[in-house]
Amino acid sequence: MIEVEHVSRTFGTFRAVDDISFSIQTGEIVGLLGPNGAGKTTTMRMITGFLNPSAGKISVDGLDVTEHSVETKRKIGYMPESAPLYADMIVSDYLEYVAQMDDVDAAERVPHLAEICGLKEVMHKNIGDLSRGNKQRVGLAHALMADPEILILDEPTSGLDPNQVSEVRSLIKKIGETRTVIISTHILSEVEMLCNRVIIISAGKKVADSPTEALRSQYATGESVSLLVGNCDAESLRTALKSLAGVADATTEDCDGKVQAVVSMEPGEDVRPDVARLVLTHNWDLYNMECRKNSLEDVFRALTTGGETK
Repeated sequence: MIEVEHVSRTFGTFRAVDDISFSIQTGEIVGLLGPNGAGKTTTMRMITGFLNPSAGKISVDGLDVTEHSVETKRKIGYMPESAPLYADMIVSDYLEYVAQMDDVDAAERVPHLAEICGLKEVMHKNIGDLSRGNKQRVGLAHALMADPEILILDEPTSGLDPNQVSEVRSLIKKIGETRTVIISTHILSEVEMLCNRVIIISAGKKVADSPTEALRSQYATGESVSLLVGNCDAESLRTALKSLAGVADATTEDCDGKVQAVVSMEPGEDVRPDVARLVLTHNWDLYNMECRKNSLEDVFRALTTGGETK
């Protein structure tokens, strides 16, 4: 278990992390979110023991990470955003070297990690010749070498192509079945797919901490209707939509000879039948209409910019 209690970190006069507290239980997969410069990476580096807090306390399984740095670091595997790999080393040699540093049996551990991390086909290659996705896999294997109880990943899919993203996400999900995992990422769909809990940090402060579904239910209660209409102009459609009862706002834009509109509804309202009748009354052509709840992205934007979800 990880306990972060009233932790702050300053760099000179700049306060990167400001009095944040949370606890993470064994077996949780937690998304640590925030805009650039919010304090996510600083928080992770303090949990791993690479940075000491300026104030407050962090403990892992009851051990203070500052006073028991060696013991707590053995419990944690950390993969930074740009994993520091030796480009001139062959993958197998590099992992054996890491095994020696971690004092584990390379003959047993390296083949096992090559299997679960999908590295068997590239073990003979230089790290510098690998794709970005395979380099991330090597970084994961490094972080897992000592079989840590906790895995901390900073932007694990940054810079990967869609196929590589899917592969790395599947790998993280599999790893998360037996470990506590903390993931820092800007990709909110990734959080929804992988994490059962979200902590959001903005300007060094914790602004939300909740199970993923509960967070969306709590902050993203509004709904909107998206529709594509033909045989009309954007201004006429917008004016007509805004005149409907239950409509909070409406925006329109031209889209390949048609008009794309987004209608924000008042809480508890469903204006789709009225919208359909409106289009029919004006003899406009309705190509598509769908309703959506505000997403985790809407929640994130509201909590980190001071805006409000619709």
